[in-house]
Amino acid sequence: MKFRSKIVDVVCLQHFTRVVSTISKLTKTCTLRLTTSNLYFILCDKVANGGVSMWCELSQGNFFDEFQLEGVSPDANEIYLKLAPENLSRALKTANNAKSLKIKLTKKHCPCITLAVELVSLQSKSLLRSLTAQSDVLSVLSGLKQKEPHSAFFLSLGWVLPVCALYPLLKRTYCSSLSQVLEANRNGEMNLKIETDLVSVATHFKNLENPPWEPDGDESQGPSQDRHPETMAEARIDIRKLQQFLAGQQVNPCKAVCNIVSGRIVHFILLHEDVSLQYFIPAVA
Repeated sequence: MKFRSKIVDVVCLQHFTRVVSTISKLTKTCTLRLTTSNLYFILCDKVANGGVSMWCELSQGNFFDEFQLEGVSPDANEIYLKLAPENLSRALKTANNAKSLKIKLTKKHCPCITLAVELVSLQSKSLLRSLTAQSDVLSVLSGLKQKEPHSAFFLSLGWVLPVCALYPLLKRTYCSSLSQVLEANRNGEMNLKIETDLVSVATHFKNLENPPWEPDGDESQGPSQDRHPETMAEARIDIRKLQQFLAGQQVNPCKAVCNIVSGRIVHFILLHEDVSLQYFIPAVA
């Protein structure tokens, strides 16, 4: 297996650093899947056991000037690495104003992602700095088990969400309760509610865009068209997981969509021109 890549554009380098920094705030470990066209940061905890899931997809052509990859075979031309994104994020931050950055897969006692940073000194001389982030190579079979998670779209609804407005609200109400209820209907109304024995707090959003759902062929898996526009879909989730998700965002999405599967899961989708991030928070009792 071989992997090497190079970023020359400073804007692309800074954007890639922000994406990895966002991932590092969402999970301690994840799987990095490398293909010839895309990079994926994957976390597939079992939602049934209360774990969150994440799927972040980047188009390599929008970030890298050079990108070479050889998998274990022509039929499995991809690489799966298990790593701590915080280590990769820390290394990338030292290259924030670099002239260029090379990333490659190496082996030093164990598989590592090595970053070769080309810096420019005050005397306009190039300086090279090498940094490594330890990783574990996963077999293709193990990697293939980590498929893109899909929320059960039956009886689910989706809304374009003002993400920037949510985090300040959560910070004010965090001490009141450990859980938060999200509910919304097809009229574009969404409520965030916290209810305890001592206090009841609700924040209301109106006129949210309800994007059309496009079935992949099996319309029975789509949202119920018989649902009354004023009927609420709702889920109670751990407020700490929602706060962690919102606090770590550095992607600055063009659009943020929230899907709610009543009593089961809340599914967030952050869309950027060259990055998509999906985050799944399971409902709690």
